Amino acid sequence: MESRREVEGMMRKVARTWGYREICTPEFEELELFTIRSGEGIIQEMYVFEDKGGRKMALRPELTAPVLRMYVNEGRTLQKPLRWYYFADCFRYERPQKGRYRQFWQFGVELIGADSPIAEAEVIMLAHEALSSSGISFSLHVGHLSFMRVLLQELEPDEQKRARMFLDKKDTAGLEDYLSSRDHSGLSDRLIALAGCRDLKEACAITGDNPDRKRIEDLFTILDQSGICYTLNPGIARGLDYYTGMVFEAFAENLGAENQVLGGGTYRLAHLFGGEDTPSCGFAIGFDRVMVARGDKGTAGGVVIGLAFTPEGRGWALTVAREFRRAGICISFDLSGRSIGQQISHISRTADFALIIGARERDEQVVTLKDLRSGMQKELTLSNALCEVRGADPR
Repeated sequence: MESRREVEGMMRKVARTWGYREICTPEFEELELFTIRSGEGIIQEMYVFEDKGGRKMALRPELTAPVLRMYVNEGRTLQKPLRWYYFADCFRYERPQKGRYRQFWQFGVELIGADSPIAEAEVIMLAHEALSSSGISFSLHVGHLSFMRVLLQELEPDEQKRARMFLDKKDTAGLEDYLSSRDHSGLSDRLIALAGCRDLKEACAITGDNPDRKRIEDLFTILDQSGICYTLNPGIARGLDYYTGMVFEAFAENLGAENQVLGGGTYRLAHLFGGEDTPSCGFAIGFDRVMVARGDKGTAGGVVIGLAFTPEGRGWALTVAREFRRAGICISFDLSGRSIGQQISHISRTADFALIIGARERDEQVVTLKDLRSGMQKELTLSNALCEVRGADPR
């Protein structure tokens, strides 16, 4: 939990420095909020129940729909763009596995009411900084669905869905066989070339006329100017029914097959929940997968102080401990009532420093500070002891 809280705190700090403010939505919502976009099939993957009023409810499987519902209900009159972020748990009824749990946590942002390349770039850059703050190694892939849409428009809707499935699974042989059987063999070559393309000019050449070309070029120019590390991936096929343009994903380097830790892009959902058609852009980070990817890095923590004292020094020890805590330094008493030597021996197992207070320290209003790593100890005033410990604090 200390590691999780540390990473959570870093991500929150990143969001705040970009001007995003935290919001919170209910753990459960009306079932229709999620089926209105995804269809009845999603019910099999959710925790669904009926309340005492006979209403069909569901534990939230994700946060974007609740956030947009909240925007329609409460935020339409607020000045735009709205910069919101959240950190919350979600629930899905599926087979648990490493980094994929039935109760899981998401960190994400939604930028509502902005429709420009710089708005899209802001969300990507924020996502990059948030993931970087967690300390994991990852690769960021950025694309635009208009590339894939231009090519897939040759197909019927059902055929598009099947083709996307093959692309998402990177099953090029299956894609070639499927499209050949429908007299679209030339299209499979272009789709496969697009999926492997990492150059913007080359992608534009593969797809031909693209009404979004200028906007796409502006977006990638901004990303290049920002200095973040990313990979152009115009072959991203997932999310075509959800996202409207820019899409991006991030993959951790040591998670095996289930290695995606972030997904996001531009979308328009407000009208589904009774609002006006509103441009939006956001992302969600799979927090549990991030923590698995971090491994056993532990926390930055800070120095830990153990306080050993005699019965005569107890009053002064209480005063000293209060001042250390006010300074934000972790300090705890030995509660055993044992001898000073036994207290120090016990403290040395978990602390960086020992503060020793007896009758003499009480009378002279000083403390004895022992560095448990080097074995050195010195007698200091309370203020000097605070300075000494602060200088050893890695935070």
